[in-house]
Amino acid sequence: MSEPASTATVVGTITVPGEHLPRVELSGTAVSTLRELWDEFGPLMFHQSGGCCDGSSPMCFPAGEFITSDRDVLLGRLDIAPAGAEPRSIEFWISAEQFEYWSHTFLTVDVVPGRGSGFSVEAPRGVRFLIRSRLMDSFA
Repeated sequence: MSEPASTATVVGTITVPGEHLPRVELSGTAVSTLRELWDEFGPLMFHQSGGCCDGSSPMCFPAGEFITSDRDVLLGRLDIAPAGAEPRSIEFWISAEQFEYWSHTFLTVDVVPGRGSGFSVEAPRGVRFLIRSRLMDSFA
């Protein structure tokens, strides 16, 4: 896969009850990569677990392939469609345990060279998704 062209970041919608600020965004590189993956696999979703091994990396699946539970938190929906195109919304889910651990952070999904999990759709491409985080000043 060639180096994706730079694209603007995409900020997720607010989906956490009681909050008034978004919690997740996609870097421009992640948006470009996800557009390519959407063209190949169709609608996509992310899940961020709190487990070991690849649990620290967000996993990208065809939408519905990973079954979420009532213990997962919908952190946001991110529309990767180019301006004027039909929406391409990707849900970003996080385990409740990991959400609690990262309760004061804003997450940016980025793409870096390397091999991620064999279950995440980008794995065969020589890149992997990576979470970058920063502390949030406020949630209201």
